[in-house]
Amino acid sequence: MNQEYWEKARAFHGHECPGLAIGVKLCEAVVEKMGVSPAFDEELVCITENDACGVDAVQALMSCTMGKGNLIYKGTGKQAFTFINRDNGKAMRFYLKAKNNGMERPQYQEYLLNAPVDEVFDCKEVAVTLPERARLFSSVICEECGESAPEHKMRLQEGKAVCIDCFQEYHRSW
Repeated sequence: MNQEYWEKARAFHGHECPGLAIGVKLCEAVVEKMGVSPAFDEELVCITENDACGVDAVQALMSCTMGKGNLIYKGTGKQAFTFINRDNGKAMRFYLKAKNNGMERPQYQEYLLNAPVDEVFDCKEVAVTLPERARLFSSVICEECGESAPEHKMRLQEGKAVCIDCFQEYHRSW
């Protein structure tokens, strides 16, 4: 177990749990299998298929964040993560294969932290299209509520620029 990783992730997340242990072991796997280090900018991208505790470890340890645009959420609910190295185009998908099998939470957490990477994750190279780098968008004031949002999140409704919250979706299905 990488004690430094565990301490840093725990400080960021706020407590210990098996979900955080999944994320810490994931980061160890990424470093081991891909030979990368934490992202300075967007050179390492993570596509997470869940919004669980392990994602906090990815943010704390690999420096993949929503704000930098190199953490992308794809809500399948799976304990799966695809990492892409922009420098060489290598992409790997890490899927949690370790099952609890009736262990108490503390024992499962210890198992996750100490088991070999290949016992915890199915790791395979995948072909992916590199996501576009993060872009800056102009802000537009919503003509309904007066709040601003980036232009790509605005909608046109009855000739007015409105935000997603104010937009009234039109449905006509049977």
